[in-house]
Amino acid sequence: MHTKEEYIAVFDSGVGGISVLRELIKQMPGENYLYFGDSANAPYGNRPTDEVRELTEQAVEKMRPRGIKALVVACNTATSAAVRVLREMYPDLIVVGIEPALKLAADRFPNGRVGVMATKVTLREEKLNYLVSRFPDVQVERISAPGLVELVEAGKVSGPEVENLLKNILAPYVGKLDALVLGCTHYPFVAKTVSKILGQETELFDGGEGTARHTRHLLENAGLINDGKGSVVLENSSGSQELLKLSETLLYLQEEDL
Repeated sequence: MHTKEEYIAVFDSGVGGISVLRELIKQMPGENYLYFGDSANAPYGNRPTDEVRELTEQAVEKMRPRGIKALVVACNTATSAAVRVLREMYPDLIVVGIEPALKLAADRFPNGRVGVMATKVTLREEKLNYLVSRFPDVQVERISAPGLVELVEAGKVSGPEVENLLKNILAPYVGKLDALVLGCTHYPFVAKTVSKILGQETELFDGGEGTARHTRHLLENAGLINDGKGSVVLENSSGSQELLKLSETLLYLQEEDL
């Protein structure tokens, strides 16, 4: 039996999932959160699927003994590779995976041209192909962004380095997209620079808010919403104090700084 006071565990390959944690806290401030970032093994985006699945399972096994009532896989790559297996492994646990917010973008632009910027694993997995197939009238551009996760993991969310990398990645799409889906939880932290390059006419979407809303819905249905003071525990496999400090900085960044 799970209790209301137990943690909502939030997992990511590094610090990117903090963007989802922010949305969860916004919608459920009374909950206790245990965030675990696996920066020692980041980035996941270029690893084989089996390896990503194994790393995700290991991380969940570390969190489970702490007392968790729900698990939010706040990593698109890990969701693609492992969420189905996790649900089978832990049938008593609420397991929520994030996915690219393609439906939101497709609803907004039913005949439009929509980019999905994501890691190699997310772009090649069946989950995204299935999503794309649901919107045959939308022209979907798959955009790989190598190196971007590494910059965010290094605490670089703005500045010339981020701008130059994004300019190279997005140059072919300037003026050509109705929407861009940020298909990795690290990417919302560079949204301001993305908008600067693509222009205001390209609308940005990410899956954080929808994931938080879905998590809340499942907890409400299970009678497990906690109305306490709320707390956040931030942990990282790297053991680096700098990364923990970065996690904290990203968590409490003001909206206008994003």
